[in-house]
Amino acid sequence: MRSLRTGLSLVSLLSGLALLVPATTASAADAPLRDLAAAKGKVIGTAVTGSKLTGTYGDLAAAQFNSLTPGNAMKWGSVEPTRGSYNWAEADQIVNFAEAHGQQVRGHTLVWHSQNPSWLTNGTWTAAQLGQLMNDHIALEVGRYKGRLAAWDVVNEPFNEDGTYRQSLWYNGLGTGYIAQALTAARAADPAAKLYINDYNVEGVNAKSTALYNLVKSLKEQGVPIDGVGLQAHLIVGQVPATLQQNIQRFADLGVDVAITELDIRMTLPSDSAKLAQQAADYKAVMSACVAVARCAGVTVWGFTDSDSWIPSTFPGQGAATPYDENYAPKPAYYAIAEALGGTTTPPPTGACTAAYSVTSQWDTGFTGQVRISCSGAALSSWKAGWTYGAGQRITQAWNATCTQSGTAVSCSNAAYNGTVPDGGSVTFGFNASWNGSNPAPAVTLE
Repeated sequence: MRSLRTGLSLVSLLSGLALLVPATTASAADAPLRDLAAAKGKVIGTAVTGSKLTGTYGDLAAAQFNSLTPGNAMKWGSVEPTRGSYNWAEADQIVNFAEAHGQQVRGHTLVWHSQNPSWLTNGTWTAAQLGQLMNDHIALEVGRYKGRLAAWDVVNEPFNEDGTYRQSLWYNGLGTGYIAQALTAARAADPAAKLYINDYNVEGVNAKSTALYNLVKSLKEQGVPIDGVGLQAHLIVGQVPATLQQNIQRFADLGVDVAITELDIRMTLPSDSAKLAQQAADYKAVMSACVAVARCAGVTVWGFTDSDSWIPSTFPGQGAATPYDENYAPKPAYYAIAEALGGTTTPPPTGACTAAYSVTSQWDTGFTGQVRISCSGAALSSWKAGWTYGAGQRITQAWNATCTQSGTAVSCSNAAYNGTVPDGGSVTFGFNASWNGSNPAPAVTLE
């Protein structure tokens, strides 16, 4: 850590420095999301990574959500990477965590075209062999957690965008009957778990969702065990389907539950206040559509923090898709979910977080400066401060912050280790700079 220089004199030049305080400074909702959802008879869930269920991540996952979905831990390639050799460690960890915190678990996923072990996808199987492998896998995995899981995504993503069946290991080897076979096997393994078919781009009324609707209707007519439909809802800011609630209702009218299973709403980076506001409106619209339909079981977000989101690696240049930022601070989307569930939020007091600029030492051609960021009545998970020099000063070095200068404008943001400013606390960062002739305090600016 860089220590401040001492000089011949101490000149304190306090200035009202512009501090960028985003919506993340707001206090949490008056009640946790899980309590608000429970009061509405709904689930509010999140996908999780087992290894991260400690510290702040674990605390928030436990406090805010009443349901957990293993992001990858229950997929076939994770639990049986080598035929006959099993790894249940992360799946068990998530189930145990959920039970310890009064949460239900949504199993994800049993029969899918992706993330299968290579021994399965590269094998040469007769229809009878493939069907037996599927039955055995379902019996083993669902049976392992019998009575402990609320629901299973039994069949995942069976359709193409035009409503035709996806060409997959299962469809090619077993035909359309693989879906009914998988559901029947899952019911036998755990009669109490709710059994779902889950897919993406089926949130609104379109060719793909209509194919799913017709499938569910047919399965019901045949007496095949099917309890629900999962609408993944990997959405884009500003593009929530206008027919979302109508679509949820038409599935509900078939006599099945509906769940929003993998909600995230991505944007082109960088995020800004306008994009975050639209994202909040979109999250509220999705949650409100579920609240409005009695048979909508609830909403699961696909990861609750941007640091644990799949979006940036899959859609380069996009991200910021979840209700919490990378530093676990709630974004406007979080408050929008709370409002849709009937909660209220308390905004932070004006000026709750401030910044003060001072010169701590000065010599013929240079000086050392410091900025102290303080909060009272709110907290920050990240910060950015900016000012404009009026006498040609130039920053030459900074510590405890990343600072850039363009012309006279200076912008400094937190380091990886000091973004958090607790209520009643403060952080400081320092810099060296050059001056010539005079060194007036920078004027107040807003970035």
